[in-house]
Amino acid sequence: MEYECSAVLACLSMINWSLIFRLLHHLGSAGILGAFAAILIVVTYAPAPEVSLVGYAAARTSIAMISKWILVPALLLVICSGLLSMAATPAYQNAGWAWFKALLGLAMFEGTLVIVDAAARKTAEFAAAAAQAGQYDPAALATLVAREQNGLWALLGVALANVVVGVWRPRFARQIKD
Repeated sequence: MEYECSAVLACLSMINWSLIFRLLHHLGSAGILGAFAAILIVVTYAPAPEVSLVGYAAARTSIAMISKWILVPALLLVICSGLLSMAATPAYQNAGWAWFKALLGLAMFEGTLVIVDAAARKTAEFAAAAAQAGQYDPAALATLVAREQNGLWALLGVALANVVVGVWRPRFARQIKD
């Protein structure tokens, strides 16, 4: 039994965890971009509520499902793999840019859950109720859609800032004066 356990530990020590976490981080990032692209495609080709309430409700339900099943899990993967990558790479632990990216990632996750995902679900429920009733309140719908769109634009800005910080890697260190 001792032999088998030491063989497993030897194999685990040979794995480049930093590389695995970086790969998972990139896969999660691709999932986030894919979710944003899918939402943009659905919004672009969705019928206007004046034309078809049922079609609009279906499009809104699609957006809510994309957010629930692609965007949120991908963002969770990005945050977890980024934090694990920081833990596995000592150079990241003392880098100010890495901690700044971690804070941006947490802000993005909170914004996704509170603003985008919640707004997508609420708008989908509103559209489904409107389709069932056969009428809707245009002002209420406009408010819900504006909240969702503003949240998406804010998240795209945070995502862009995250990419810029990850590529640029600025030095957030204090200057020591003699």
